[in-house]
Amino acid sequence: MARESVRVALGRRSYLGSSAPGRAVAYLVGGVLLGMFVLVGALALALLGGVLVVVLVGIPLLGLLAFAGIPVAALERRRLTLVDPAPPAPTPHRTPEAPGIPAWFKLRVKEQATWRELAYTALLALVLWPLDLLVLACTLGAPALLIGAPAQLALDGGEIRAAKLWLVSDYPHAFATALLGLALLAPLLYPLGAYATARAALARLLLAPREAELTTQLAEVTRSRARLVDAFEAERRRIERDLHDGAQQRLVALTMTLGLARLDVTPGSPLAAQLATAHDEAGNVLTELRELIRGIHPQVLVDYGLAAAIEDAAERSPIPVDTDLDGLPRLPEPVESAGYFTTREALTNIARHSEAPRAHITARHEDETLRIDVRDNGKGGADPGRGTGLTGLADRIAVLDGTLTVTSPPGGPTVLSVEIPCRSQQPRALTTD
Repeated sequence: MARESVRVALGRRSYLGSSAPGRAVAYLVGGVLLGMFVLVGALALALLGGVLVVVLVGIPLLGLLAFAGIPVAALERRRLTLVDPAPPAPTPHRTPEAPGIPAWFKLRVKEQATWRELAYTALLALVLWPLDLLVLACTLGAPALLIGAPAQLALDGGEIRAAKLWLVSDYPHAFATALLGLALLAPLLYPLGAYATARAALARLLLAPREAELTTQLAEVTRSRARLVDAFEAERRRIERDLHDGAQQRLVALTMTLGLARLDVTPGSPLAAQLATAHDEAGNVLTELRELIRGIHPQVLVDYGLAAAIEDAAERSPIPVDTDLDGLPRLPEPVESAGYFTTREALTNIARHSEAPRAHITARHEDETLRIDVRDNGKGGADPGRGTGLTGLADRIAVLDGTLTVTSPPGGPTVLSVEIPCRSQQPRALTTD
């Protein structure tokens, strides 16, 4: 059974028998130790920096105090799991765009979270840990002194003053005092748990990212994904260009050389048969390479746009495909690329898995949104999560703020729908080989 938060456990009868009181105590004890360490460390660093400031060496040490809240806050966010087992609060800090320590310091100085964490660290060192210690002393210290009365009496050998309250001179009274301590401990664990919950809530309020910071982080992740897609497209274009201008041209030259060599040998000789086999094999390799280049990034997509590229993919499909692409304009290059490869992947899946006799593709650009529907009347039951190749394409479309959905009930039909918000563009100039 998964452990629950201290706040939830406080409302249950099984609170005393659960791990919640122990976790609350561990959280407060950790706060006391951390607060004492921070206070001593800050005083030592400030003293050392003040002594060395006369030779300018201490100035950087004093400057480090401004960033002392960052590691303390990171540890505090992790410690919150003692009180609330939910995932720890995420960091409010952003990742620097440039590598290196100077870029890190420059970004942290500008972030509000840095100064908020510094304020929390000062609060921890000056107020919170003494308050944690006071709560522990009141809720655990007094019962512990009463419970330890028999042991204290055995050590002293005479009479003792239990918890500085009354005299105990014999073991019956000592054990009665211990029972009183146990009886007092149980109800005091409830306010201790309540305080630990409130203490953790304060830490989460000050150290968890604000809504604006989460929005900024989300925007940064979106931009990062867009940059990755652009880099992927650029690398794919480079590979396609190298294959087209390098390997393909060499294969064409090899095929022509083998063809000329066949004209110079005696027909019917063993060498002529070997040259014919090599010539045919070179032609097959050239055909496969051209198909590979077309799959990496078809030239028809660059020159004539998405409509022509979909028509080309439909013509090469092993099953008949009807297309309805009237009026589809030129669109931004990433949109055309995503739409084409999604359509091609859908046709591949139909040919391999659907057992459909026919497929139909509809594409429209309306209300500044590209909509593509690929439909087949096969057996249905398609699941995009079972390695159909559409999961990566869905992520790619999501970078463009688009969506990909698959509707495929058992028995069919299967409909793959793509929607990508975009504006049409003027036709681009044709490229030349």
